[in-house]
Amino acid sequence: MTVKQRSALDWAKLACDTLMNQYEPVKLPPADRWHYHQGVFLCGMHDVWQRTGEQKYFDYFKEYVDKLIDEEGNFYFARSELDAIQPGLLLLPLYKQTYDQRYKTAAAKLRNLLNTLNKTKEGGFWHKDKYPYQMWLDGLYMAGPFTIQYGQMFDEPELTDLVMEQERLMRKNTKKENGLYYHGYDESKQTPWATEKGHAPEVWGRALGWYSMVTANFIEMLPEEHEKRDELKQVVHELIDALIKYQDEATGLWYQVVDKAEDEGNYLESSCSCLFAYAIAKAVNKGYIDKSYWSYAEKAFQGLVENKVEIDEKGNFHLHDICIGTSIGTYDYYVNRETSTNDLHGVGAFILASVQLAIGSENN
Repeated sequence: MTVKQRSALDWAKLACDTLMNQYEPVKLPPADRWHYHQGVFLCGMHDVWQRTGEQKYFDYFKEYVDKLIDEEGNFYFARSELDAIQPGLLLLPLYKQTYDQRYKTAAAKLRNLLNTLNKTKEGGFWHKDKYPYQMWLDGLYMAGPFTIQYGQMFDEPELTDLVMEQERLMRKNTKKENGLYYHGYDESKQTPWATEKGHAPEVWGRALGWYSMVTANFIEMLPEEHEKRDELKQVVHELIDALIKYQDEATGLWYQVVDKAEDEGNYLESSCSCLFAYAIAKAVNKGYIDKSYWSYAEKAFQGLVENKVEIDEKGNFHLHDICIGTSIGTYDYYVNRETSTNDLHGVGAFILASVQLAIGSENN
């Protein structure tokens, strides 16, 4: 099958199948850990399972969870960070499918982190204990969708309002004049990178990617009558309008530091390009923005396939130029971070985007 013959869903399946053949679920890197890297990838696989109904995808992400959680729903996870909550997105569909109490018990443990995590004076969750008084865009995706869905499944509707307040604080403290968002902010202004206003000095692609994806996802999670629905639609619309101004004309991709294409060392980064493609496609698919925006998502996806994806002689999928895990820093810090191939941040984001492109291709 040539590059042009593959549908977006074919690409998603190929990415899943490549890593499934390479790793048993619990050995996905970092091996034997409850971790958001695996969570992002397996959430993509969950979407593929929903689209295709192929049991092997469900069985794979179920095995990952089952190898880490015991019969009583106990498991080891980091109790001082929002990142630990993200793989909980796997527990909820597993509970819905099986009604196995282990999954509900484990999900409750993650939900209860919200009672113990440190907060800023404004009431925003610290991203991690080791980053005091810092809120990061990443954290909204790491904890937000799980928290809302948990509240809806187990009758805690107030959790939705808690997440909406976290989003409001992020927007209030990180929005840039050009419509993009800085990576995060430090309420104490004590970290070396903190600007006079406390926010990060740069717009890092993947953090903004998480934010663009999660805000597009939040809307459908809210009850129809929720006051935040229209507000978030406007937020998503304005952010996408800002993003397309910084989409690379030649490739359709975005830069590691999104709004500094001309600066030395900057490069077109894969994971953020996937996440922005996802957000645009999702917003079109749900009718939050006009169908005329579809071309931007399509251009980004084609740019990824043509410029960042390689298929080896065995037919395996390789996604290049994925920035590894990254904290907040200055411009030089971001552009000098190591990149890797098939890092789960990137492959997971690619699969998630592919499924949205597949949905849209059927409708547009």
